[in-house]
Amino acid sequence: MQSTVKRDIHSVGESLAINPLESEAVYIFREVIAQFERPVLLFSGGKDSITLVRLAQKAFFPSKIPFPLLHIDTGHNFPETIAFRDQLVEDLGLTLIVRNVQDSIDAGKVIEETGKYASRNRLQTITLLDALDEFKFDAAIGGARRDEEKARAKERIFSVRDDFGQWDEKNQRPELFDFLNGNIDHGQNVRVFPISNWTELDVWSYIHQENIKIPSIYFAHKRPTFFRDGMLWSAQDDVVYRAKDEEVVERTVRFRTVGDMSCTAAILSDADTLEKVVGEIRSSTISERGARIDDKRSEAAMEKRKQQGYF
Repeated sequence: MQSTVKRDIHSVGESLAINPLESEAVYIFREVIAQFERPVLLFSGGKDSITLVRLAQKAFFPSKIPFPLLHIDTGHNFPETIAFRDQLVEDLGLTLIVRNVQDSIDAGKVIEETGKYASRNRLQTITLLDALDEFKFDAAIGGARRDEEKARAKERIFSVRDDFGQWDEKNQRPELFDFLNGNIDHGQNVRVFPISNWTELDVWSYIHQENIKIPSIYFAHKRPTFFRDGMLWSAQDDVVYRAKDEEVVERTVRFRTVGDMSCTAAILSDADTLEKVVGEIRSSTISERGARIDDKRSEAAMEKRKQQGYF
């Protein structure tokens, strides 16, 4: 994988002008550097944050990306994603900061969920807010897109958080034309969403066009799985609850999203190449986050998490 990644890095300077969405994202990255003192890129190892890394490379080429990556590790991430993250950081010579949800649990700041639907996904918020405060980051760049979920559709590209890290969806600044207002008071910070106007298909098409390397779990592979609540879960990892009567069967699956293992379901798929993945997304009638059980807890689950400081 290493040699392929290095070839991709060299190709960055060969294709700087691609499309309006890419140009907008590059502009946003440059505005971040112009308007903030301590930005950070929130990196999960998923396709959206990987795309952000490529866009940041283009924004600052031939220099290196001028800010660190921050990963909030739940301890329940897919092993393939963590291995990919570490390889990418090594290949690109980036600075990676990791903060662990387990440390927040051990400190008594959050309480581990229990039961059939237990997940650490929601617990990430406190760890994230603590990390932003620890390093005094004033801009946190994330890979959220408006097409993912209705709460994310309400976010501005420069989305202000108060001095408690919280979001007030009813008190947001207007964004007129391409004017991005990064003025903040002491203690506040801004979440920045360079690919807010992209769709899932835009992201996959861009990954295909740029031949960007992604974790193997995005491609079809054999995996022991079981059905619960109409969703297909990995039976490979003990952090995923499974009842004794839930039958494990090896199936050919892939993941459309790579969130916490305990809340991220797979889909049946034979898409084992980028071309097939793009074709599958193009014809799909199910939303990307339809495979995330944490979004199904209530009608406003995502909005409530974001108000508290979630990604």
